[in-house]
Amino acid sequence: MPRYAAIDIGSNSVRMLAAGVDAQGHLEALASERQVTRLGESVFGQGVISEQAMSLVCGMLKKMAQTYRKLDIKAVRAVATAAVRDASNQTMFLDRASEAIGSPVEIVSGQEEARLIHLGVQSRWAHPRSRILIVDIGGGSAEIIVGENGRFREAFSRPLGAVRLAGMFCKQDPPGTDDLSALHDWIAEKSAEAMRRFRRLEFQRVIATSATAAAVVCAVNRVPRARREEADKRRATAPQIRKLFRELSSKDLAQRRRVVGLGPRRAEIIVPGAAVLMHVLDQLQQPALHYCAAGVREGIIADLAQRRVGAERSRLSTEQRRVIEETARRFGVDLAHARKTASMAHTLFESLEPLHRLPPETGKLLEAAASLYDAGHYISDTGHHKHSEYIVQNAELPGFTARERMLIASLCRFHRKSMPGARHVAYQALPVEDRRILMLLIPLLRLSNALDLGKAQRVQALKVTLQNGTVQLRINSQKGVDLEAWASGRVAEIFEQSYGRALTVTTLRG
Repeated sequence: MPRYAAIDIGSNSVRMLAAGVDAQGHLEALASERQVTRLGESVFGQGVISEQAMSLVCGMLKKMAQTYRKLDIKAVRAVATAAVRDASNQTMFLDRASEAIGSPVEIVSGQEEARLIHLGVQSRWAHPRSRILIVDIGGGSAEIIVGENGRFREAFSRPLGAVRLAGMFCKQDPPGTDDLSALHDWIAEKSAEAMRRFRRLEFQRVIATSATAAAVVCAVNRVPRARREEADKRRATAPQIRKLFRELSSKDLAQRRRVVGLGPRRAEIIVPGAAVLMHVLDQLQQPALHYCAAGVREGIIADLAQRRVGAERSRLSTEQRRVIEETARRFGVDLAHARKTASMAHTLFESLEPLHRLPPETGKLLEAAASLYDAGHYISDTGHHKHSEYIVQNAELPGFTARERMLIASLCRFHRKSMPGARHVAYQALPVEDRRILMLLIPLLRLSNALDLGKAQRVQALKVTLQNGTVQLRINSQKGVDLEAWASGRVAEIFEQSYGRALTVTTLRG
C-alpha cells in the first residue's frame, strides 16, 4: 500500500494528511493535523502575508513534515490556495514554506483546487453514475463544482471564502442590516455566472465540503464539534440552513460560540460562510446538501496514487538499467528472460508492499537481482547461484553503492537451493536490517524465477490479492502455464516462513 502526504495551505487553516492507498483506491489515514492560521486576514486587508502569519504557518509546516517523514511516504505535494494566490509577497512565502518542509510548495489555480476537491470527494464518497454539485467554502475562495459519472466536468472559483467575506462585511458584531444586504449582493454578483451556467442542470446530490460546511451541518443536526466526524454524509435542508443563518446573523460572537457544532474560531466567520451555502441552494433550487469530510488533501493523495507518483523509486533508473543489462549481456544472460523476471519481481514487490513495508528503493535491488541471478552459468552450471554472487560482488556497477551491490549479490546467491541460515557466515555478518530485507525479497525473487521457469514468457499478467489472511497469486495466460504454476507453488513454504501468510497459486486462461 503506497503512502503519500498532502498539505493544504488555505486562507484560514493549514492541513496535513498522510495516508496509504490500497489497490481499490481507498485511503487509510495514518496521520492528520490541522491548525487555524488565518493566513488570509492580512492578505485580504493589506495585500500581503504578515510576518506573524508567515512565521506561524512555516512553524506548523515544519512540525507537519516531521510527522509524515516518519511514515515512509512515497511522495508529498504541498499546495497553497487563495490567500497566497492574492499575496504580493507570495515568492517570499513559497521560499520559506518550501524550506520548512524540505520540498516545493506550489500555488494552485482555482480550477486545480476544484479538481482536487472533486477527486477527494470521489475517493471518499464515490458517485460513479450521478451528476453532483460540490460546494467548497474555503477561507479565501469558494469552488462550485459539477461532477458527472465520477468525472470532473466544470468548476467556478470565486472570491467567496469565509475569511475574506468576514473581513469585508462583518465589521460589526452582530453584522448590521446594511452589512448583510451588501454581503448578499456581493455573493450574488460573484456567483452569478456559475448560477446561470448550472441552473439548467439536474443534480442527484449537492455535497458541501470544508469546515464551514461541517459547522453548518453539525449545527443543524446538533452534533457537537468534538464529534464532527459523525457529520460526514449527514444532511441539512435548505430551510434548515436558512433558519440557521437568520439565527447566527442575529447573535453576537459570544452567543454564536455557544451554538452546538461551532468551534470558537469558526463562530467568527460562520455567518458569511453559511450565506454562501444558502445562496447556492436557493439559486439552484436544491432542497438540501450533504456534508463530505474529504477535500483538497484527500484529492491530492488520490491524484498522487492514480499517477503512481513515487513508483519510480522502486524501479531501476534508465542508467542503472543500462548498467545491469550490459552486465547481464556480458555474462550470457538471456535478456528476454531477465526482463520478464525483473518485471514480474517488481509487480510482486509493489503488490505485497502492505506486508513487507520495505523502503521503495529496495525494489531496485530485487529488479537488478532478477536480471543477474543467471550470470553464474557463464562460469559453470553447477552451483551457478554461488558464481552469480561472486560475479555481482566483483563487477563494476556504477550507479550502485557497495551496500546495494552486496545485497544484489546475496539475492542472487539465495535465488535457489537453501535459504540463509546459521552456516552462511557472510549472511550472518550482515546488519540485522539487511538480513531482514533479504528474507523478504528472496521469496519474491524465487517466485519471479518460477513464473518464467521455462524462459518462454508465457505468463501474461499477475494479480496478487491479500484476502482472509492469505496471499492469492493468479497467473493469466493464453497458453498452458502448468510448469510455472507448479514451480510457484513450490515457493509457498518459504514464502509463508518469511511473510507469515499462506500462498495459493491459481491460473486463468485468456
